[in-house]
Amino acid sequence: MTPVELSRTVLSAVRRAVDVGELDVSVPERVVVTPPRPGGCGDYATNVALQLARPAGQPAPVVAQVLRGHLLGLDGIDDVTVTGPGFLNISLRDADAEAALARLVEDVRRGGERYGYAQGTAGTVVELRCPREVRALVVADVVARLLRSQGSEARVVPVGPVPVRWEQILGVHAEPVGDDAVPAVHIRPVPAPADPLPLGRDAARWVLLHPAGHDRPRVGVEHLVQRESNPLFRVRYAHARVRALGRNAADLGFGAQAGPLDVVPSELVALLADHPRVLARAADHHAPDVLARHLVSVADAVLPFLATVLPRGEEKPSAAHRARLALAEAAGTVLAGGLSLLGIDAPEHL
Repeated sequence: MTPVELSRTVLSAVRRAVDVGELDVSVPERVVVTPPRPGGCGDYATNVALQLARPAGQPAPVVAQVLRGHLLGLDGIDDVTVTGPGFLNISLRDADAEAALARLVEDVRRGGERYGYAQGTAGTVVELRCPREVRALVVADVVARLLRSQGSEARVVPVGPVPVRWEQILGVHAEPVGDDAVPAVHIRPVPAPADPLPLGRDAARWVLLHPAGHDRPRVGVEHLVQRESNPLFRVRYAHARVRALGRNAADLGFGAQAGPLDVVPSELVALLADHPRVLARAADHHAPDVLARHLVSVADAVLPFLATVLPRGEEKPSAAHRARLALAEAAGTVLAGGLSLLGIDAPEHL
C-alpha cells in the first residue's frame, strides 16, 4: 500500500464513519499521511482526527478511536495506534509494505520526469498577469509550467514590454497581449533586490524561485559555490551522483530492478510518494517555492542512501543492490523532473 493508497483508505474510513452516523462532519477532499514524528510509531501517521474534531464536536482522541475501528482489519493494515493529542499511527503488513515500495519505484520509472503529472486535462485556461519585473516573470513562468503539469492551460502575460535579455537568458516566454475573456491570476512576488542575471540562468532562476513569494530573495555569489551550504548544489549534485551510480553499476554488470530492500529509507520513500501531491499543491497555491524546497528534501534524504547502493570489496551484486539502485534512480528522476519544471538544468556530471 503506497502512501497515496493509504491516504485513500483513511479517507474511506472517514466516509464510512459518517455514513453509519458515528461522525457528523463533511468528508474532506484528501487526507495527508506522513512518516510518524518523534513519539509516534508505525509506518505512517495522520492528523485527520485533529482536523475533524472541532466540526465533529468531539475530542480528537475520540474521533481517532472511531476511525481506528474502521481501519483495523483492512487489507494491508497490521495495526493502528492513537498517540498524542489524537494522531493515528498506522502499521502496514511487511509483505504489503514491500509490494507498495516496489509499486512506487515502478510508478516513478514508468512516469519518468512526468511522474506526478495529472492524468487528462482540467479543462481550464488561466492567464498569469505579472509586473514587468524579473522575479515576477520567472515565478509566473514556473507557475504556468506547474499548472500545465496538472492539466490546465496557462500563459504568462506581463504588464508592459519584457526586455529581450530576460526572455533569452531566463527562458521565459510571455504573451504580449492578454485576453479579457480568460480568468486572470496576478503574480506579484517581492521583487529581487538586485539583478540576478550575472549568476547565469540556473542559479538566477533558483535565487528567484526558492524563497516564498513574500520573502525577499538573496542575490549573491553564494548560490554559485559547490558546497553543502548551497541548496541548489545539493539538489544538482544528488542528481549527478545518481546518474554516476547507474554508470558504475553498468560497469559492474548489473542494473536497477524494483524489489524488497534490506533497510528502507522511510523518509526518502515518503518524499517520493508525496511528489504528486507536492506538484498539485505548488500549482494550486501558485508557489514554485513548495517544489524547490521539496527537491532539497529529496536530495538531503537520498545522498546518505547512495553510499549503500554499489557492492563493496569482494561483494557480488545482488537483488538488494538492484533494488537500492532502482530506488536511487527513482529519486534521481524526481529531482530531474522537478528541476525541469523550475526551468533549471539537471546535469549528468557535476
